[in-house]
Amino acid sequence: MSLSHTAAEYMLSDALLPEPSSSRAKGLRLELPSDRLLKFVTVGLPLFLVSLAFAREFSAGSQISCFSPTNFTGKQSAYTDTACWDSLIHHGFDAEGHAVTKSLWALKVFPYSLLVVAVLMYLPYLLWRYAAAPALHCDLLFIIDELDKSYNRSVRLVQHMKKVQQASAEPEQFWEEYERARRERYFEFPLLERYLSCKQHAHALVFIYILRNLLLLLFLAATCLYLVFLHLNIFFQDEFSCSIKTGLLQEETHIPQLIPCKLVFFSVFQIISLSVGSVYVLLIPVVIYNALQLCQWDKGLLSVYEMLPAFDLLSRRMLTCPLNDLNVILLFLRANISKLTSFSRLNAVSALREATANKEDIDTVIDFMTLLAGLETTKPKHQ
Repeated sequence: MSLSHTAAEYMLSDALLPEPSSSRAKGLRLELPSDRLLKFVTVGLPLFLVSLAFAREFSAGSQISCFSPTNFTGKQSAYTDTACWDSLIHHGFDAEGHAVTKSLWALKVFPYSLLVVAVLMYLPYLLWRYAAAPALHCDLLFIIDELDKSYNRSVRLVQHMKKVQQASAEPEQFWEEYERARRERYFEFPLLERYLSCKQHAHALVFIYILRNLLLLLFLAATCLYLVFLHLNIFFQDEFSCSIKTGLLQEETHIPQLIPCKLVFFSVFQIISLSVGSVYVLLIPVVIYNALQLCQWDKGLLSVYEMLPAFDLLSRRMLTCPLNDLNVILLFLRANISKLTSFSRLNAVSALREATANKEDIDTVIDFMTLLAGLETTKPKHQ
């Protein structure tokens, strides 16, 4: 055997991919990077700010400061602060002089409402994790394994073709048989291609993914509206008039009708609400962009694999409306591209193919590897 044939045989042996390990199944990413960022910010930001608010409450003590009359003792002043904080009702007068009351309880429950917001923002993630992630994990694992296996099958086919060509007495007859086999699709590996075609007619994953983004968009918009309501109605009133003449103190004449009070934590809640609202407003376009990704195909990944024999999902125009499970799977394949070992090798072959002067001589990876194997001297040129 000549040195060139021995080198070609070693080259083809090195081109084979190793058998997949069990760590591949454990390391699959079932969230897109943008979705992971959204989950981290929408859930983590209110939790972080609420923890700061609670920390300040515990360190600063009382959240309210009332201006009690000078004849009040220390215990009476403390009672006034406690009673006004418990009621948190502003007593005032309208333009006609009638007494009106306004509840400021939204300020008291504001930190807890942010906890509710964090829980709501986590619900779309739970929906995806338990309703779609298990099926997506199985799909990705099967497709990644089949793509790598298809690549290995192509390399083994090249190895067999090289041996047959070396043993053939008539090179022209060998290439005629090769062309006939390609026309009759003897090189076809239909399982993966048919599986991907079936995913074009499934809509479970795309429905859950769109529902997840719609829920997240709804919760973001509702939170922003809630914060706007607080600012327009409550967050501009850090001082209020409190009445403690209730119960046993109702008949006490030395107690004034209204006692002015000031909210100590008011500026902190304003900063927290503005921070959460501004960040959530900026995240709304990100959520919309994630949903709009499904309106177009990611054809770059499958186009690379079309160099494999008879893998023509794109060329046969099988990609129709992009709103289906196959498009979702393609997005997550792109996110798990590091697990797809064959993609990097085929991508390098594709780049070399683009740089080749005689592109008509390289139709598939089989042709390319055949040229590297030293068979280009006997292969007839395509017309």
